[in-house]
Amino acid sequence: MTAPAHSTQPRRSDVTRAAILQAARERFAADGYERATIRAIAADARIDPSMVMRYYGSKEGLFGAAAEFDLRLPDLTDVPPGRLGEVLVRHFLARWEGDDTLVALLRAASTNPGAAERMRGIFADQLTSTVATFGTEETMTARRAGLVASQILGLAFTRYIVRLPPMVEMDPEELVFWVAPTLQRYLTGQPES
Repeated sequence: MTAPAHSTQPRRSDVTRAAILQAARERFAADGYERATIRAIAADARIDPSMVMRYYGSKEGLFGAAAEFDLRLPDLTDVPPGRLGEVLVRHFLARWEGDDTLVALLRAASTNPGAAERMRGIFADQLTSTVATFGTEETMTARRAGLVASQILGLAFTRYIVRLPPMVEMDPEELVFWVAPTLQRYLTGQPES
């Protein structure tokens, strides 16, 4: 007797979950956390709202799943030490420009404690791991990562959320020119005693 062949087709539940997450990311990006509703997300996904609750339990649970985000930080071990700030600014600009999920998370983090916690976790875990590759002492690593995050999140907030005209009008190369030296100092500079 031969074993049944496994289907390469995705299960219906996987397709439904993917549709919900896509609709949630788009709705959270467009409306923010507070104004996005389970009913609107379900309508966007063309399913009954009870299905959203079945899979994610609550709006916060759905947001947590939709806001799972990998910063995809570059491996900086082979980057010349004098170019670390530039490489990170370029990377983050590309990430912000290319993904509404991170913008939605930032928008929500400004008003929702759960979203703020999610943003803290993403940046603390992922950015601290990257900065740790420079071999600095643990407390200094956390400080450096925090300073980098403050600059990157501030840049993103003024450019993508508040849409401050001078920040929106600058092209990415000009932003790299202005922001990279600050990140460089945060990454490799030494505090004065």
